[in-house]
Amino acid sequence: MSRWAIAALVLAGVLSAADRDFLTTDEADQVRLAQEPDIRLQLYAQFAKQRVDLIENLLAKEKPGRSSMIHEALEDYTKIIEAIDTVADDALLRGLQPGEGIAAVTEAEKDFLARLEKVQESAPRDFERFRFALITAIETTEDSLEINLEDLGDRSTAVAEREKQERKQLEELMTPEAVQERQEKAAEAKKKEDEQKRKAPSLYKKDEKKPDRP
Repeated sequence: MSRWAIAALVLAGVLSAADRDFLTTDEADQVRLAQEPDIRLQLYAQFAKQRVDLIENLLAKEKPGRSSMIHEALEDYTKIIEAIDTVADDALLRGLQPGEGIAAVTEAEKDFLARLEKVQESAPRDFERFRFALITAIETTEDSLEINLEDLGDRSTAVAEREKQERKQLEELMTPEAVQERQEKAAEAKKKEDEQKRKAPSLYKKDEKKPDRP
């Protein structure tokens, strides 16, 4: 096979991996329905556990094509862990405190890390075929665990500052007109949010008044 043909196959494999969704259709539906960060975080932890279970089951018995399936499971696992961090940071940015979800994720990640490190130590026969994906999964878990062990107040401050810096960098790349349009849209969104809060439905009838507190 020519060098160009090999390069084409490698590129096709990379593009295929990039296009592949790291969640199943059912998992994606569950995440979409889970609006509360705590519930969503625990869902992601459950999905990550399923990937680790799959990896261990595949390693328990040698069979053709298992290294490819292990590689895919490790890639999906890594993306799930990254999604966990994104959900937690987004919740903190919105002023929420997903303490219960982060606590559950932290305990789960400790277990995942130990199990993945055990796979690395066992060095199975086809280890080189998924070695990089495994190392990436381990490092991603270590980074996520370190972040999730932080004080939520400190993490909230860090997330807000990072968001501020990213917004500033983005605006520096935008034209003045685009920056103004972005600011106007943000102001309009804030105005609508305030109006919705003021128009919140009341349980009292039209002529009834809210009783004074004693």
